[in-house]
Amino acid sequence: MGFASSLEAWEPGRVPAGGSIGALLSAWLVGRRLTQVGLAEHTGVSTESISRWETGQDWVDRRSVLAALANALRVDPTELTGQPYSPTGEQHAVVRAVAFHLRRHLAEPPRPPTRTTESADGLAARVRTAVAAEEAGDEHALALALPELIRAADRVVPLLLTPVGDERAQELRVHAHVLAAGLLRRLGYRDLGWTFLHRARPGAPATLPVLLEEVRLLIDLGSPEYALARAARAEHAAGDDAELSALTAFAHAMAGRREQAEQLLAAAVRRARNERDAAVLAVARAAAAVEYGAPDEAAEYARAAARTALRPVERAQVLLISAGTAARGGDTARAVADLVEAEAIAPLRVRLDPFARELVFALASRADTSAVADAVRPIAERAGLVPPSRRTRRTT
Repeated sequence: MGFASSLEAWEPGRVPAGGSIGALLSAWLVGRRLTQVGLAEHTGVSTESISRWETGQDWVDRRSVLAALANALRVDPTELTGQPYSPTGEQHAVVRAVAFHLRRHLAEPPRPPTRTTESADGLAARVRTAVAAEEAGDEHALALALPELIRAADRVVPLLLTPVGDERAQELRVHAHVLAAGLLRRLGYRDLGWTFLHRARPGAPATLPVLLEEVRLLIDLGSPEYALARAARAEHAAGDDAELSALTAFAHAMAGRREQAEQLLAAAVRRARNERDAAVLAVARAAAAVEYGAPDEAAEYARAAARTALRPVERAQVLLISAGTAARGGDTARAVADLVEAEAIAPLRVRLDPFARELVFALASRADTSAVADAVRPIAERAGLVPPSRRTRRTT
């Protein structure tokens, strides 16, 4: 019997908070009056897999699976991940509140341009601060910077009248809006993220940063075909862009086209311009391998990535992939060690990622030694994912 068997009554919007995708899946099955057999018929997923997710014997680590489950249940993927998550700790509360501040800014009536001390140079400095936070995986610092960054971008752009200055300010404004959209997407506020992307430069063709973020958003929404269409639009502006190749390959993998994903990434590796491009593409190969269900290959690619060439947030991603593949192989101690290192690099980025949370929940449930339990429990507590029988305290 799964989690669903313990629910005597179910109402839309009243599903268990802080649990795994399997727990939320159980609740939605009850709400939709759908059996495991019925869900299997709609998704092509085996009833055995569904049962293992519901009972916590397995965890979901593939976006294609999450998308298939959400489509069959006629819900947004965030209904199965539980996003946006209830705050656990002061910094998480600050990050969660950024959606309120940004939405409130959108609701304010437009103000006529007024003289201000803000300049393009000042706006550029604000953008650099936000970019540094994003590349470090520091969601708290990014959330603190974004509201005033967006307000500054809206103040500065109408005041710059020279063509060169105006174009530079417009690029900075676009960058600010893409950063906001990315954080909103990761938090689960995807409609609001779309709004910021469309607001970045109204009436002008979408630039490469906007198109790349649209691809990421469509992947998160479970729509790889639409993501590929957006990626195709970006090709003429991107050239040999490693990030675009990585996203396009992942969308192919998510859509079940393994051969296309592998061919695209192999070609991109041959065109790699430097060590950083090669490292980014190694991470992309690892992520694609996870998506088409080849954890051994994913582990090999993750090991091959030159981590010194990666940004901190990318190193955290590699460690999460490595942790997941180790867990799949039964090496719980190795998985926990990689997870601990990833969380140390980018604490909130890890805790607020739905697939990282799945892994945290799985490892917290499977800790087979006191040392492993002691290592994973604090992370699980900070993420709000420790099973009730093991929960002893809540930390910030």
